[in-house]
Amino acid sequence: MEELLDLSNRLINKVSLGFKRYLYTQINWHSRLIGIKGARGTGKTTLLLQKLKELGLPTRETAYFSLDEMYFTANSLLETAKTFYLQGGKILVLDEVHKYPTWAKEIKNLYDRYEDLQIIFTGSSIIDIAKQEGDLSRRALMYELKGMSYREYLHFQHQLDLPVITLKQLIDPSFNPIAHFPKDFKPLTWFKDYLQFGYYPFYKNDVLNYHQLLRQLVRTIVEYDMAELKGFDIRHAKKMLQLLYVISQQVPFKPNINSLAQKTGIHRNSINNYLYFLQEARLLFLLHQNGFSTAILQKPEKIFAENTNLLYALSEATPSEGTIRETFFNNQLQVNHKVQHSPETDFIIDGLYSFEIGGKNKSGKQIANLDKAWVVKADLEYPAGSALPLWIFGFLY
Repeated sequence: MEELLDLSNRLINKVSLGFKRYLYTQINWHSRLIGIKGARGTGKTTLLLQKLKELGLPTRETAYFSLDEMYFTANSLLETAKTFYLQGGKILVLDEVHKYPTWAKEIKNLYDRYEDLQIIFTGSSIIDIAKQEGDLSRRALMYELKGMSYREYLHFQHQLDLPVITLKQLIDPSFNPIAHFPKDFKPLTWFKDYLQFGYYPFYKNDVLNYHQLLRQLVRTIVEYDMAELKGFDIRHAKKMLQLLYVISQQVPFKPNINSLAQKTGIHRNSINNYLYFLQEARLLFLLHQNGFSTAILQKPEKIFAENTNLLYALSEATPSEGTIRETFFNNQLQVNHKVQHSPETDFIIDGLYSFEIGGKNKSGKQIANLDKAWVVKADLEYPAGSALPLWIFGFLY
């Protein structure tokens, strides 16, 4: 265990506190058991190391363990954590818990045995806490970390620390966004860069090969992470990747189940299950009709890439402007709002607000007879009449 603690100390000391993700200030850090889900590459590990560094506690009181370390193939998490606790440990961070088969049961045991030990764990977005052994759902305070918003990207890449804007502010006629930003702020300057490579923080490591790295990340999620899912047969990974590839060439895609079955060789009765798994892995987003069930077996109205970076990485050709716009809008609204399909417009948010997405020539004709409806235009710098600029929806978190 000494080697694990030494690695933990080195990682904590190395991490920078300069930029923190949106979730950092939303977590109740006083809770005894905290869980953070999220797709690979969104920054879960960095967020937790930052918290440990910021606390500044003595080395023996905090530890970061990644459960995909070889150490845990031969050593018990329960016994390792017990030793840490008896040596004065107070805060234990467990990363990649889905790589350890009995993680939920052992974390529950630790939670019940050591009342003054705080446990914070992270796992893949595919984890369903309610279905894990140990009944952690009643004990753990759960959060999900999404990729970076456009606002966060501007802070991370260009050191522009700008405030969040809520949806209610955006649709309030009295709200003046120009007064919300510095006078020299040009919102469209870096927007296209963000759409291509600004969603996952690791892009900074290798921008030139970023899309190739994203494709490799997708394979890892499907072939490695999904192996931990109950009910998923890893022998189907190749078909899952094939399904994702077929859809990626056509998003936003109105699914034809028979056509998808023919193109991928997947039985039509299994298609919806595959789509559900890909959504849980945060590779796709299934847009359902407003007012209808979003159960696994309910066919979605449209299928989107989860974010625009994936769209660029997985599409053979350059994605169309319309597809990019809708994917961005859909992605940025997901964090704090319920996004659904509307028969009249592109999207309906929280069952109340309708939005039609388009370019600079998009008219308001389609929403003329609707209440609480707006046109969103990609080429606007600031609101013009009843039209809202697309980029500003990247400031919702």
